[in-house]
Amino acid sequence: MNSIIRIAVQKSGRLSDDSLSLIKECGIKFYNGTGKLKSTSTNFPIEFLFLRDDDIPGYVADGVADLGIVGENELVEKDKDVNVLKRLGFSKCRLSLAIPKGEEYTNIHFFQGKSIATSYPKILSDYLENQNVHAEIHEISGSVEIAPSIGLAEGICDIVSSGSTLMMNGLKEVESIFKSEAVLISNKKLDAEKLEIVDKLLFRINAVQKGKSNKYVLLNAPNHSLDKIISLIPGMKSPTILPLAKEGWSSVHSVISEDQFWENIEELREAGAEGILVVPIEKMVI
Repeated sequence: MNSIIRIAVQKSGRLSDDSLSLIKECGIKFYNGTGKLKSTSTNFPIEFLFLRDDDIPGYVADGVADLGIVGENELVEKDKDVNVLKRLGFSKCRLSLAIPKGEEYTNIHFFQGKSIATSYPKILSDYLENQNVHAEIHEISGSVEIAPSIGLAEGICDIVSSGSTLMMNGLKEVESIFKSEAVLISNKKLDAEKLEIVDKLLFRINAVQKGKSNKYVLLNAPNHSLDKIISLIPGMKSPTILPLAKEGWSSVHSVISEDQFWENIEELREAGAEGILVVPIEKMVI
């Protein structure tokens, strides 16, 4: 196989850090020094393009890049014809409407006839149309939060993570209109060789993400409680049961989702489980 795939990744910021961290956890080695715009892996047939996030959907749609990792907000805003291969579960945020703190807000019709500044005019206009609200949209890039204080708009629509930036600019969040996370996208016309590489990459990503959401659990239990404990931590197929030197006791080993473990921890203890160890899993292949 002589093919190589190109993947476009944001060149800086939290989404870039999270994307590159995932790729490295997949065992893919590459160098991404400061200011570097291209890099090729030394152990996987993939080349990286480090781009502005809002350019990534277009590069993938045009075939300059085969894959891209981009915020769902940018993907929907740019409205390019690409495939969404996988939601990646990181860099989560929301696109929200905000107004000055002193304004009284009742519902979305507050914005009827008013002006809103945003860097996401498509998402905003689609939302307002769906809500039957007619507002004037001012498209600006960057520093959206300052728009109300300089008289450019009566409200804003922007990306929110914690809400601290809004508070610092005297604004309050009033409506969440779009939830976003990082997604892996692809060009729609990849050939068979490139699709084979993409499948191998997805296999690695799935193994890493499965590992993160599951834990390896080890505990000691009295034999008379084994049926109850097995029902609480059933594992992928079934737990491993090993006899202890102490008569009447066994060691139980299983894999369980972290959420499920916390839901069942008290019942495990009530059933007699002792010495419970919870170990992170680096990768998990089903």
